[in-house]
Amino acid sequence: MSKRVHRPREDAEFDFILKMSGVPVLAYFTGTWPKAIEPCQVMDQVVSDIADHYTGRLTAVRADITRCPAATERYGITGAPSYVLLKEGEVVAHGTGPVTVTEVRKVLDGHL
Repeated sequence: MSKRVHRPREDAEFDFILKMSGVPVLAYFTGTWPKAIEPCQVMDQVVSDIADHYTGRLTAVRADITRCPAATERYGITGAPSYVLLKEGEVVAHGTGPVTVTEVRKVLDGHL
């Protein structure tokens, strides 16, 4: 996983990253139950690639649903993997399930 992807250990750290970002945030939510592990691993690589490609224009955050339950609820996350794109704290795009780098880039290019 890219060192450019933040991995908050709790909601307070997640919120701090969002507050301090200064650029749009791609937050994706992962889970550790058996059916979520493989799709979340796919998203790990996708978001790593995105974080590297959009360096300086985007902050990437990987949040575990069980460690960041308030953020999970705030953004209406119901499954893993899921992602939200936040601009100035507001959701401008979202998705569920593993997606490709190309799909995420299309979303980002429409909002960055």
